Amino acid sequence: MSNAFSWFVIIGTLGSLLAFFLILYMNRHTSNPGKTTGHSYDGIEEYDNPMPAWWFWGFVISILFGIGYLLYFPGLGNFAGFGGWTQVGALESAQDDADERYGPLFAQYAAIPVDELRQDAAAMRMGRRLFATNCSVCHGSAGTGSEGFPNLTDHEWLWGSDAEQIKTTIMNGRVAMMPAWGPALQEQGVQEVAEYVMQLSGREVNAELASAGKSRYDMFCVACHGPEGAGQPMMGAPALNNEIWLYGNSRLRIEDAIRNGRSGQMPAFAERLGEDKVHILSAYVKSLQQQ
Repeated sequence: MSNAFSWFVIIGTLGSLLAFFLILYMNRHTSNPGKTTGHSYDGIEEYDNPMPAWWFWGFVISILFGIGYLLYFPGLGNFAGFGGWTQVGALESAQDDADERYGPLFAQYAAIPVDELRQDAAAMRMGRRLFATNCSVCHGSAGTGSEGFPNLTDHEWLWGSDAEQIKTTIMNGRVAMMPAWGPALQEQGVQEVAEYVMQLSGREVNAELASAGKSRYDMFCVACHGPEGAGQPMMGAPALNNEIWLYGNSRLRIEDAIRNGRSGQMPAFAERLGEDKVHILSAYVKSLQQQ
């Protein structure tokens, strides 16, 4: 935060504590001990007596505790506190403790092949928790994905679905990029290529447009998607000869993808999770695939 706002927080916080203490101190004594204030309700009269000593000192101790807390922890603007405590430090300490406690268990599972590990119920419970924490926000709690986020429960995988490919994907992340062909194809060409792409997936199309689109497809698309539209996992290029579409399979969606291109990125989890945890997570993701 800025220095000005930092001083605003410091002055406001310490000023409030001082004001509380002054109010408390001014009510410590009374000018009419043993006499009533004149207030009466249902025959009960209110005496003008000072608050009990234990109550007064309880408030004083709470104020002193608050001052000590603010001096030790970073509670006064940009002041870091004498204790050197930070949220990041606390998180790293907790992570180090967890790694020390559970590291040997993760290492034990890391020595088991993925296809064998996914049969281990205890390992899959750990994998499920890792998935819920790190992957479910994009792929959904059941791994079924959504628009722009792949479904992990089928056998259609952009970068390959064997154990090592899944592990590589999680460890290093993936960057997918389809160029925008609108400027090169123009609007007529976009419609023709879209028609041919729909033909590849077995849909009824305009034969004349599809025929014109094939020559354009062979020029602009075949290098990545292949002559039959089967895709290339090595490049992350999806298959176009089925009805599994990451961004939707309507004519308008297909034309939009051709015209404007697509881009997507999955983050790398190697640094965040480490290889042992990724190994368990890979086994869990592999277990999601429909048999």
